[in-house]
Amino acid sequence: MNKLSALVTEMRNEQSMTIDNMSTAGILSVINNEDLKVAQAVQQVLPQVEQAVEKIYQSLKNGGRLFYVGAGTSGRLGILDAVECPPTYSTPPELVQAVMAGGTKAIEKAVEGAEDSEELGASDLAERELTEIDVVVGIAASGRTPYVAGALKYANKIGASTVSLTSNKNAVISQFAEVNIEVETGPEVITGSTRMKAATAHKLILNMLTTTTMIKIGKVYENLMVDVKVSNLKLKERAINIVSTITGVPYETAKDTLEQSNNEVKPAIVMIKANVPLEEAKRAIDLANGFVRQAIEIAIKGGS
Repeated sequence: MNKLSALVTEMRNEQSMTIDNMSTAGILSVINNEDLKVAQAVQQVLPQVEQAVEKIYQSLKNGGRLFYVGAGTSGRLGILDAVECPPTYSTPPELVQAVMAGGTKAIEKAVEGAEDSEELGASDLAERELTEIDVVVGIAASGRTPYVAGALKYANKIGASTVSLTSNKNAVISQFAEVNIEVETGPEVITGSTRMKAATAHKLILNMLTTTTMIKIGKVYENLMVDVKVSNLKLKERAINIVSTITGVPYETAKDTLEQSNNEVKPAIVMIKANVPLEEAKRAIDLANGFVRQAIEIAIKGGS
């Protein structure tokens, strides 16, 4: 296993050598200048991100699930992305899952030694009953976390698709994944503090993975989240505005139709656009595999 000190993410940043002697404005400027490099680094790995999206899309389309696996900050990033999918896209909680070294208690406080066990990475995935149609994305800024390596090895053994996400080239975990996303963000402002640039890059990429996949499986119409789960007043308001924006009807009409559709945005849109009752709208959505644009056309043609 490569030495930690040899990793780019562990090297000292020439721009921040005197950061302890800078003014507040100077410190902020250095951090900001380094952060500006993150999006450019992500741009360099878009072809690999695309490959990962295609694997996730094929998996979810065929009844599979997406698993993020990580320790520390990497694990927390996976949790952040996973838990936002149900409210944003009305996905079941099991569709996108995060598996973190040390379990949920490690979200707030590190669990000593958990990330150092390959066996634990494997057993935690086994507990989720991983199958060959699932996808596992192993996240590790260093690219050498044993917990993540163990999870990826187990996923390969099961026959699941595997993706590695790291911030170092030729990472250890890359050899255990079919798709390698190695986004080089360079040395951190504070040496080794990969919760900064590396984590920011990984957050951007995780956003891309789920957002692009959700678009591809019909969770978005134009650029609106038409599968938003109406679970609170803010989301109810957003849902009403989405229906009103897409259909051009007044706020009250959108609200009434949304209530008729049990607060489901897609049927409400089709009901208004195609002037059909709820059951016909739902049937058209099913025939269109969840895509609103096609569902409207089907409903207008009478379900043919």
